[in-house]
Amino acid sequence: MDKVMTALGDRVLTLGPQPAADGPYRHFKLTRDADGVAWLLFDRAHASANTLSSDVMEEFDAALAAIETERPAGLVIRSAKPSGFIAGADVNEFRGASDPEMVETRIRAAHAVVDHLEVLKLPTVAVIHGFCLGGGLEVALACQSRIAIDGARFGFPEVMLGLHPGLGGTARFTALVNPTQSMALMLTGRTIDARRAKALGLVDAVTQERHVRNAVKDVLFGRLKRAKPGLLTRAASLGPVRGLLAKRMRSEAAKAAPREHYPAPYALIDLWEANGGSKAAMLKAEQASFAKLMVTSTAQNLIRVFFLREQMKKAAGSGNTIRHVHVIGAGAMGGDIAAWCAGQGLRVSLADMKAEPIAGAVNRAAELYGKIIRKPTEVRDALDRLIPELDGEGVRNADLIIEAVPEKLELKRKVYAGLEPQMKPGAILATNTSSIPLQDLRTTLVRPERLVGLHFFNPVSRLQLVEVVSHDGNDSQVLKKALAFVGAIDRLPLAVKSSPGFLVNRALTPYMLEAIVMLDEKTDQRLIDAAAEQFGMPMGPIELADQVGLDICLDVGDMLRTKFGDLLPPTPAWLREKVAKGELGRKTGKGFYVWKDGKAEKAPLPETGPRVTDQMIDRLVLPMSNVCVAALREGIVDDADAVDGAMIFGTGYAPFRGGPLNYARTRGVENIVSTLRALAERFGGRFAPDPGWDNFK
Repeated sequence: MDKVMTALGDRVLTLGPQPAADGPYRHFKLTRDADGVAWLLFDRAHASANTLSSDVMEEFDAALAAIETERPAGLVIRSAKPSGFIAGADVNEFRGASDPEMVETRIRAAHAVVDHLEVLKLPTVAVIHGFCLGGGLEVALACQSRIAIDGARFGFPEVMLGLHPGLGGTARFTALVNPTQSMALMLTGRTIDARRAKALGLVDAVTQERHVRNAVKDVLFGRLKRAKPGLLTRAASLGPVRGLLAKRMRSEAAKAAPREHYPAPYALIDLWEANGGSKAAMLKAEQASFAKLMVTSTAQNLIRVFFLREQMKKAAGSGNTIRHVHVIGAGAMGGDIAAWCAGQGLRVSLADMKAEPIAGAVNRAAELYGKIIRKPTEVRDALDRLIPELDGEGVRNADLIIEAVPEKLELKRKVYAGLEPQMKPGAILATNTSSIPLQDLRTTLVRPERLVGLHFFNPVSRLQLVEVVSHDGNDSQVLKKALAFVGAIDRLPLAVKSSPGFLVNRALTPYMLEAIVMLDEKTDQRLIDAAAEQFGMPMGPIELADQVGLDICLDVGDMLRTKFGDLLPPTPAWLREKVAKGELGRKTGKGFYVWKDGKAEKAPLPETGPRVTDQMIDRLVLPMSNVCVAALREGIVDDADAVDGAMIFGTGYAPFRGGPLNYARTRGVENIVSTLRALAERFGGRFAPDPGWDNFK
């Protein structure tokens, strides 16, 4: 997103005549050109992006009333922000909502403004560049025509916040674009580019910035054919067809998210199935449905997660000075870190002792870029920035060196001894270790102050968290640079003090080891995974262990047990035998499950057999909350919100629960502590509540 903004920042936007400096509005500027066309420019005060808040909507309505009185030849609505059109509603206004009637009253007022725009008796056109999302797209849909500037992005991300569109989008979008496609976009939150938007009939024209004036004239003076809903769109709105399509949509939604945890997709399908035949009915029903979703714990927790992400982005700071990254070790992690950094615009040299892992890493990079980069020329550029190296020469020019060799202390020390004399002054040395405390690594260094941990998570392209690990001898500037680097590669940093397992692995290990203890008790592995999934985890701990690699789980578990002893479940002997036999999980095709084409083969659980119990869920998830409280008490991490963010963005911890500490707060600390005590009596001291609960708020 930052790259798009930079590119747009260089562009001079066509904004009609120069507005007067002292206009009547704070967030809008209104002018009229030589053809008598009014230009309403949205430029939210003191903000880098346009968002819709109640005061913005009030002012928007006043501007529309003024335009109505002046009767111009047409109206152009445009953003004066380089970042894009409108990024959606101001999410701040959603926080803490608990009364659906109050939400509905506010939504009704906002609806009235958008309806006002739709019924203006003059030609209206939205000119859209950059991001046009959520409420922004709903404003554009209320205009008679839409012109997209090449490179614009459209989407309804509300589902990510546990909501569906609430400013008339559900009705206007499904009336304009075939519901199988418009509903799919709203149900997934995906964004599309300008060309795809034109193909769907969402926009009438795609043009370049330099042609905006002509495109506006063509639209307003009737020379451009407007996109009209096709026969299929009208047919899909008929009652019987809606019923069939809704049924199919529900079964698709169920594959991605269960109704009890994520009600929004189902509410949207119900809304369309019941009202899709009448725009007026749908507009009205949307308000009540949206208000009802807004006060659910799912929406409130997902809104919380949205702000956690923003907070972690801010923690990165700005002013990244890293231009060249040198990665040592082209295995799964090193190769993927190198590929990600090159994809984010940095020059990256990737070194290994052998050519094969480097070749594998470059192939995986090409595959990744094919999925995430749109233009073939940009894929080529990213691959050009990824430089394979067998001689390790890149060290001399690198601003940052990331060591990603296997988790063996002596091996890492040996690598550092060869590296340090070649590093340029001011360069940072980072280790991607997931388990070795930095205190053990710094002893061999001449300049230990420039060693930090940059612990990425697997898969690097999907998990946004990077733990930025410090030790007692760090230079504060080095840490600042490391945090800024993480932000610059579009990742979320968590500052942690070095301690075994840091935060995330330390919290995740008891979850995975407890699952293995349950296996030892002869519980079906599918049932254990089902218990975690029922709680809302993206996958169960047994499948996760296979994904991570049983050898890595064993190493991390052993290392943490040397530090935390009986606070962790014991590792059964049969697990060591499994690893010795080479049954390591996904990477070898067999672990606890058999893996085919990257997927675990799971037969469904028998209809008549043991079922998931609350106790099973508690045994798996409460130790995570317990460790998070311990990490706060020990000062490993200093912010409870950041802990929740880290667990969500680093492990996929059930986002709709708002993180392991938020879950404890919601359930009640007394309840958590008494449940842990009961589990400790029954299963052993590893469940003993941490003393940190006494002061946890």
